[in-house]
Amino acid sequence: MTNHQSISAARVEWIGISPGNRQPIEPRDEVTVAAGTGVDGDYHSKRKPGGERQVSLIQAEHFAVIAANAGRDSVSPELFRRNIVVSGIELAPLIGRRFRIGEALLEGTGPCTPCSRMDENLGAGGRLAMSRLGGLTAIVIEPGRIRRGDLVTVTE
Repeated sequence: MTNHQSISAARVEWIGISPGNRQPIEPRDEVTVAAGTGVDGDYHSKRKPGGERQVSLIQAEHFAVIAANAGRDSVSPELFRRNIVVSGIELAPLIGRRFRIGEALLEGTGPCTPCSRMDENLGAGGRLAMSRLGGLTAIVIEPGRIRRGDLVTVTE
């Protein structure tokens, strides 16, 4: 028996950072995450170190549902203001569990609850359109690089 559960289809589809308060999200091919602060270069990493929202993730599979709920034809990752978009894995079961993405080891801390900013980004009702689909917050256990295309591996 191994101590890792590989999910070959689970991977990073998109990465972005917020360079400043209310600044547009900037896509990246890779980022480095640090224990205690999160994504290097992200505005949120400069805030209270040690918080439970060091990295935010969302499932690509939820985009079509969110778009339909918001009355839109499509949505782009920048609108959600999350750091990492993954596909091929459900994020909700990762709360309280550790998982590796690229070189980094993360631990899910809770749902990434949509804020009122989603009404601005998606239109009236955007926050409600994302209900239970906002993704996951995580802390960094082991620092490292995360790249687009990296696999997501759940550790036991």
